[in-house]
Amino acid sequence: MRKILLSVLIIISSLTGYAQSYDERIAAAMNTGDWFALDSIYNSAPHDSIMPFLEVFSRCLTGNRLNRPDISVAAFGQLFNEHSEMLGLDNLLSSTIMFTTDLGRLGHHDQAAGVAGSVLESTRQYLDSAWTESLEQCISRHTALSACKPYGITFTESAGNIPFNIIPVGDDKHGAVLIHLDNSSINGKAADITFDTGAGVNMISDSLAQAYGLIPTEGYTTVAGVGTRKGRYAIAAEIKLGNITVCDVPFVVMDFKTGNAKADSYTDCYSTIIGSELMLQLKDITIDFVRREITIPAVAPERSATAPNMCFGRGMNLSTKGSVIDYPVLMNIDTGDSSYGYLGPSFFEARKDFILSEARPDTVRRGGLGGVVESLCYTIDKGIPVCMGSHTADVSGLYVYTRPSAAAMDFGCNIGLKTLMMFDKIRFNLVDFVFSTYPQNLTLFNSRHYDTPVFKYTKAKEPSILQTLGLIAVEITKLVLYPTAP
Repeated sequence: MRKILLSVLIIISSLTGYAQSYDERIAAAMNTGDWFALDSIYNSAPHDSIMPFLEVFSRCLTGNRLNRPDISVAAFGQLFNEHSEMLGLDNLLSSTIMFTTDLGRLGHHDQAAGVAGSVLESTRQYLDSAWTESLEQCISRHTALSACKPYGITFTESAGNIPFNIIPVGDDKHGAVLIHLDNSSINGKAADITFDTGAGVNMISDSLAQAYGLIPTEGYTTVAGVGTRKGRYAIAAEIKLGNITVCDVPFVVMDFKTGNAKADSYTDCYSTIIGSELMLQLKDITIDFVRREITIPAVAPERSATAPNMCFGRGMNLSTKGSVIDYPVLMNIDTGDSSYGYLGPSFFEARKDFILSEARPDTVRRGGLGGVVESLCYTIDKGIPVCMGSHTADVSGLYVYTRPSAAAMDFGCNIGLKTLMMFDKIRFNLVDFVFSTYPQNLTLFNSRHYDTPVFKYTKAKEPSILQTLGLIAVEITKLVLYPTAP
């Protein structure tokens, strides 16, 4: 999405009779992508004091970004039917991508394909090739998935239990690790599956898709990591994860090769990936690093009035608000990052004096989907406070980019598995969209309780071209060459 409400702000400034303070605050939150502020302002404002278009669009955006598709689908329908004249072409196209995404989350893939097809037909003459491709991908994806009923989930007990192992990857000296699910199978064949909260879709290599007998479809999509790459959808009739059975599971069949011999020697570590798409269907997931198990209640909790601390970030990845050295950041939660994680250039500028005095210059090579990228950075070897999920751990080993990376997908803050393992457990309540951490009971790490600072965006940022195109992000810029690889 581009700055979606520039025209709306102009309209607001010329209108009288509306509660200007609410309208302006809502529009500002939309333009900066501050979904937490938008949700708070909308919930505290008398709805009849909000400009009708903004009232509807608020429900569209918070529903889409805070995982409330039951709210956003109805709101998008109202937006298209009653307020289409307020939408310019770019807003219409961005809204179409969000609308179809939320229809798909509710299982209405046929309707999603119909909406995208209708918009494409009516606007094709005005579209550039990027928007045309984005809508065509959307149609193909939802048409393919409408032929089955994805994610039929069966629990054999009162709670799902998926055992896992922490697997070392790459050179031993780097200490890189990934989560590999134990006691798992695809179509009756034992499978070595990587659990990656940073992957927006489930993925599998072409050779394994054939070996497991996945059913190919005509649906395709583009995923982004270090680079971008297209993949085709295929359906696994049944996967078993511990004592949970899931039927008709979509996978994107990808070529995982990077073109770098050393990086490609590690691709077997993540040739089959379960991502956040399945997590959303399971609704409530606790990863217990002490017991080495993932638990899911058979009956998901009802939505409560609890304020969310998670949202969908760039590429619809799961992100939570937190802080590093008291600097507020939006953190991508990425168990597929086998390091401690990284911080972006905005953090470097905000804490430049500290970085220059306390961290060491470094070079990181990250290998993953689409290639290998090298970045100049600083590595913070001393422990620094990383606050997330209302608790804080002292983390050493984070690295900080000094300038934007050449990778197709980068985040202002990416929290890797080694940082997450500094807590006993982490929980994703994907109904309320609340991320929680549970501090270690042992004194293995220094973990302290903190109230999460009030989260504020430091400045308005232009949304990336990836958001505009509606790509699915699969942030698997894994630690195959990290850090300071030769």
